Amino acid sequence: MNIIIPMAGMGKRLRPHTLTIPKPLVPVAGKPIVQHLVEDIAALVPDNAIDQIVFVTGRFGKEAEEHLISVAESLGAEGKIAYQDEALGTAHAIWCAKEALKGNTIVAFADTLFTADFKLDNEKDGVLWVKQIEDPSAFGVVTLDDDGHITGFVEKPQTFVSDLAMIGIYYFKDGEKLAEEIQYLMDNKVMKSGEYQLPDALLRMTQKGLKFSPGKVGEWMDCGNPNVTIETNSKVLEIKYPKSEIADSATIEKAVIIDPCFIGEGAVIRESVVGPGVSVGKNASIERSRIDNTIVQSETHISNLSTSHSMIGHHASVTGTEKQLNVGDYNQLSC
Repeated sequence: MNIIIPMAGMGKRLRPHTLTIPKPLVPVAGKPIVQHLVEDIAALVPDNAIDQIVFVTGRFGKEAEEHLISVAESLGAEGKIAYQDEALGTAHAIWCAKEALKGNTIVAFADTLFTADFKLDNEKDGVLWVKQIEDPSAFGVVTLDDDGHITGFVEKPQTFVSDLAMIGIYYFKDGEKLAEEIQYLMDNKVMKSGEYQLPDALLRMTQKGLKFSPGKVGEWMDCGNPNVTIETNSKVLEIKYPKSEIADSATIEKAVIIDPCFIGEGAVIRESVVGPGVSVGKNASIERSRIDNTIVQSETHISNLSTSHSMIGHHASVTGTEKQLNVGDYNQLSC
């Protein structure tokens, strides 16, 4: 099994947190978004039999690339980096990793996290993960035939055709067949708004007789902007750390930790009430504060602050009273 993770986007909606770090490497619940994603996918693969994970990135730099390689290796897979230097669409992003489009292949866009309680049947032609939603008009959706196979793909339907939204995770029994259809799109300049789109390749595959099944998920969690990332952080903590995860090297003095929380290595929390729904990064410190449903990244210092539903970046310093905050890396703020 190969896994391709397209993640070259600039993450503009998550700024200022993506000014110094790529969006998929922004931590939630103690780990980068992309690490949660690949670990959750690995749990669906029978025997975790993953050969290669290819991360399709922009030019993120050596440190980010080394971290991604280490994520793959932690799952027993070979990690590789491929580059998408032009924003030419979802199909083009996959094409940048075409060497990995061989045999069983999973494509997962690093914009979302999910929960699922099934093992992947790798004998199916394909599986497209979907979530039933109330308002499908802002999403790409799939339509099904009477046998439950996917027959159509509709982008942002303005009249109701389906409420099964594609969440951006796909399995293909034969990656070569996907490569063939993306090649067709590119050779024939089949583009929408100047981009090569994956649903166009998927439609051609179904028209040739391939049977794609919907893989339904329990939770579908977005990390597209600060507000939804904070919500996702709280949900992931509830799912993975219902009893707070506190590093052995963390210092908790005259403080109350309300489940669920993640407290990272070397973090210091004194005379504070922290939680629920709080992630505290490595070597961060919180003093004389009350914090809930908030992400505090590494090496950040907080004092005399009451805050909720906030996102505070790496190496920041925040001192103040009662605020809802969205503070980027290396900022100093006195409220």
